[in-house]
Amino acid sequence: MCTGFIESVTHQPPSEQPFFSAVVVDALRPGARSAVSPGGTGKPNDRLRVIWLGRTRVPGIEAGVRLRLKGMVTRVDGLPAMFNPRYEILSRQEHL
Repeated sequence: MCTGFIESVTHQPPSEQPFFSAVVVDALRPGARSAVSPGGTGKPNDRLRVIWLGRTRVPGIEAGVRLRLKGMVTRVDGLPAMFNPRYEILSRQEHL
């Protein structure tokens, strides 16, 4: 289980196999640091790729949304990834 903000989403062209992907981070500010480690130094934001197979979009999933995810984690192209997770939208970024 993890909580974070959607940093970006990726849409596949219609000619490709359908999947919808998003990158989730633990902070929205560029260059922000996550929790301080026991050694007293911050670590860069952790990123998680979330992939919904067979979908071209997922309702409510867009950049800036804060959500909670639950699922199994694996590695895809060196990045932790979660396929078809359960999710709960916690807040949305307001557009002015």
